[in-house]
Amino acid sequence: MKHGADTIRAAIIDLDGTMLHTVPDFELALNGMRAEYGLAPITQQIIEPMVGKGSKKLIRDVLALDFDAARIDAVADAALDAYHRHYQAIVGERAVLYPHVIEGLQALKDLGLRLACVTNKPVALTQPLLAKKGLTSFFDLVYGGDSFPRQKPDPMPLLQVCREFDLAPARVVAIGDSSNDAEAARAAGCFVLSVPYGYNHGKPVQSINSDGIVGSLLEAAELISAHNKANS
Repeated sequence: MKHGADTIRAAIIDLDGTMLHTVPDFELALNGMRAEYGLAPITQQIIEPMVGKGSKKLIRDVLALDFDAARIDAVADAALDAYHRHYQAIVGERAVLYPHVIEGLQALKDLGLRLACVTNKPVALTQPLLAKKGLTSFFDLVYGGDSFPRQKPDPMPLLQVCREFDLAPARVVAIGDSSNDAEAARAAGCFVLSVPYGYNHGKPVQSINSDGIVGSLLEAAELISAHNKANS
C-alpha cells in the first residue's frame, strides 16, 4: 500500500472465499437443485471454480455441465428458484469461518474503520449466513449481488458504500479473494487487498491486480494500521 496516500477509514469485505468457506453449502444446495432435474450430484472440486460471479451465472454454469444452451434458457429461472429454496433450507449449515476472521474484523473495528460486506450472493442468503456465523454486528452495511442493477466486478456497489460512509474511495480498502473484488475496487478508486485461500474462479491469487496479498483479515488489519501510521 502506498506511502503518502490517505489514511484508510473503511473496509469493504467480500463473503464467499474471504470470510467463509461456503462451497460445502453450495454443494448441498446445487445438488438439491440438480436432483429435481434428474441430474447426478457434482463435487465441491467442480463447484469451487464457478463460485463468485453471482447465483444466475453459477446456475447456468452448473446446468451447462449437462444441458445445451436452449435447455438452459428454458429452465434457468426455475432452476435458480430451486437452488435458492435448497440454499435457504441449509444456509450456513456446512460453511466454516476461515482462520482469524472474527479477530480480523474486531481489529479493523478497533482501528476505527467502518465495515461493509459486499458480496455477489443474493442478499436474502447473505444476511442469514452472516447472522448464523456471528458476523452481523461487525457491519454497518450489507449488500448482495441483487442489491443494485450491477454487481462486482462493476464498481457500483463499492461506490454506493463510499457515498453512504461519506468517504472518498481513496480512503476505503476492499478485501476479497478474487479478480471480481479487485476489478471493482480498481474501477471505484479504492485500495484492494487479496486473500490467498479463497476461490478466484480457479486462478492463482498472484494473477490479481491488488495492492497486496494478506494471509488473513487479521493480517489485513495489521497492514492497514501500519499504512495509517505511516500516512497520518
